[in-house]
Amino acid sequence: MSSVEEAIRLGEASGVRLEVAGGITTWEAFPSVRHQRAVDRIRASIQPAATPITDCGCVHYADIYIQFPDGSLKRPDIAIFCGEPEEQTTAVTMLPEAVIEIVSPDYEGKDLSVGVPFFLRQGIKDVIVFDPATGEVRHFRPSHSEQRYTSPQSIALTCGCTVTV
Repeated sequence: MSSVEEAIRLGEASGVRLEVAGGITTWEAFPSVRHQRAVDRIRASIQPAATPITDCGCVHYADIYIQFPDGSLKRPDIAIFCGEPEEQTTAVTMLPEAVIEIVSPDYEGKDLSVGVPFFLRQGIKDVIVFDPATGEVRHFRPSHSEQRYTSPQSIALTCGCTVTV
């Protein structure tokens, strides 16, 4: 077992989750009920666009480890893929098309200052950050300016899926 795998195991046993992004290690407490409710509501809305521009399957998972090409290990609240990742028992190495982060109290900085730039550098096409306390939705794309909305907001993702945040 690698030192990262051991750290993950110990963290989960202690009620925290570990992420390593671009050499920055962060720990976060397990999510609250409000956080999980937002994740479930958003995941239930993910579907192919009414007139799909791609054949993306809009496969989505909550809270799975993804290992990025630079070795970073992130655990987005929601990851959206066009197909099923091959890995079933280890960190997924297939890059998601989109990620959605739900802000928890005291972790907004991690999601916005560390997470958003990291995901965009890795080539993630849509990064959405939702704050359930304020209803603010922030949508980032690599070559576009940030878009801000108030929840509920339906968003057409680059991959051909839609999601209501």
